[in-house]
Amino acid sequence: MKELKLEADRCLMCKNPRCRTNCPIDTPIPEIINLFKDEKMLEAGETLFNNNPLSAVCAIVCPHEDQCKGNCIRGIKGEPVRFCEIESYLSNYYLENTNFEIGNRDKENIAIIGGGPAGITIAFILAKKGYKVTIFDSHEKIGGVLRYGIPEFRLPKSILDNYEKRLLQLGVKIRPNTLIGPVITLDKLFYDGYKAIFIGTGVWNPKTLNIKGESLGNVHYAIDYLKAPNVYNLGKKVCVIGAGDVAMDAARTAKKNGAEEVYILYRKGFENIPATKVELNEAIEDGVKFELFKAPLELTEEGVKYIETKNEIGENEIVNTVTIEGSEGIFSCDSIIIAVSQSPKNNIVSNTTGLETNRWGLLVTDKCGHTTRDGVFASGDVVTGAKTVVKAAAHAKLVAEEIEKYLNENK
Repeated sequence: MKELKLEADRCLMCKNPRCRTNCPIDTPIPEIINLFKDEKMLEAGETLFNNNPLSAVCAIVCPHEDQCKGNCIRGIKGEPVRFCEIESYLSNYYLENTNFEIGNRDKENIAIIGGGPAGITIAFILAKKGYKVTIFDSHEKIGGVLRYGIPEFRLPKSILDNYEKRLLQLGVKIRPNTLIGPVITLDKLFYDGYKAIFIGTGVWNPKTLNIKGESLGNVHYAIDYLKAPNVYNLGKKVCVIGAGDVAMDAARTAKKNGAEEVYILYRKGFENIPATKVELNEAIEDGVKFELFKAPLELTEEGVKYIETKNEIGENEIVNTVTIEGSEGIFSCDSIIIAVSQSPKNNIVSNTTGLETNRWGLLVTDKCGHTTRDGVFASGDVVTGAKTVVKAAAHAKLVAEEIEKYLNENK
């Protein structure tokens, strides 16, 4: 606590705070720091929650080096203010010390399909306004990618359990292990009295490499592995293909779960790794090693057949990664984890009419979250593809307002 107060005192209280300007959800950072310095902990926590119900999560998983921390004036000549640590303390303090009470639940029934970042955000906003909200989730617990895609060592599950507790306090109903589409359709939801439906089902289908060997017994997809890493027997040496945040999470999880050697195999160099600097550095600290400038050709029971690559300057000084003829080799390992992004499942789309998707299988919406079917809204990764949690929460706030506007116009 003392250390956080010293950190708050370092804030320059800029008239035009770049930290706030570069926060995707417009967190009022100077205001929060002032409240914290005045020891108004609950008020500060409530301000954070009302602006972003997922502030306790975003304080941990946001790419702060690109947002508040990376744009702090203090950081030009020294260390930036670590606002994320103050935000984490205040957000959790508020969640642990405030009881949410059920108000007049006299408004319409709303179905939320998917209890991930977008779904949780909208559930809180609309439940507090008096709407009767039911969350349908295909997993046994809500949280979506926060629970089943981010390892415990990065995001404690206790935070998500606290969110569930607060949702229940607000009167939100939760139906776990319920896959919407094959049995309970959108038509059925409307028939049963729901006046608006929100889809925030995320992206749970792993994208493939489209090379031979992906169905072998020693090959796994990162999005599946991260759901329950303890059930996997990966052996002593693991190769992770891909270099984004999910790849780093999978690699670090494998290392922490007993693999002696874990390697990231990537077709480009360090300077092109898409993972955040924090994720990359923590993977290195955990002992993850890197095999760079190698592109996979085939997966085998012995390991990954690859071809070496190099950077080549093309037209207009554009740097392209090209393969080197005759440089094929094999990287020996016990298990292979593929981590090259995800796409949405089609359980809902294949069992309903009027919902359009684009060529990547993502739901088509306007900027306010309206899908091509009346009364059905969508947001989050199922619309944009895999993005940051804070961007999902920011857009979900807009969609929540649009749902309320729609319901008021269609009474």
